[in-house]
Amino acid sequence: MTRQVVLDTETTGLSPATGDRLVEIGCVELVNHLPSGRTFHVYLNPQRSMPEEAFRVHGLSDDFLADKPLFSAAAADFRAFIDDATLIIHNAPFDMGFLNAELTNLGQPKLTNEVIDTVMLARERHPGARVSLDALCKHYGIDTSRRTLHGALLDSEILAEVYLELIGGRQAGLALVAENRISGAEGIAAMVSAIRRPVSLPSRVSAEALAAHAALVATMGADALWNEYAEAS
Repeated sequence: MTRQVVLDTETTGLSPATGDRLVEIGCVELVNHLPSGRTFHVYLNPQRSMPEEAFRVHGLSDDFLADKPLFSAAAADFRAFIDDATLIIHNAPFDMGFLNAELTNLGQPKLTNEVIDTVMLARERHPGARVSLDALCKHYGIDTSRRTLHGALLDSEILAEVYLELIGGRQAGLALVAENRISGAEGIAAMVSAIRRPVSLPSRVSAEALAAHAALVATMGADALWNEYAEAS
């Protein structure tokens, strides 16, 4: 199983070296390159005032953040969520710099996760083109109508869509897109493994419908494709 976490942050400014702090962390989990539905999101009290320039970017005011937890209270849950996953970040040095500065302030070790910077990935894929998140969304036709202001969780959700396009589109998560496709039961088993959720959704098919389908498949003979699917699943 390939587990990745798409991550974004919002801050009070551009550099932790000048006293800027994190104010929001948003994460989206990908399993086998497909969203699993699991997310992590927290607003943080930066223990300092919000500069007007930063407020215009994300809209997070001093009053809104006043009762939010400190990073020290959220750090354990954040580290537990990302665990050892590969991190997918747009302009990774910025976010990693802030995260590691916050951890260092707590006397904790810096993150050692593998990181994929989608800015670098986009430059390799589209040399000479603009590689801002907005520009990439426009290029790939990704809807950003919800994005009136920057927000860590929303931007992570959008970045997950962009990342999947950068690595070959949504079908990149399926085993059957390999250059040498596998056919028959082995190929179906690979596809099922690629798209299976960590926790299965409850079936919407009634027992009566399943029985009727099984009776229909039985009339098709031993070579029916449905038999291969049944074995693989």
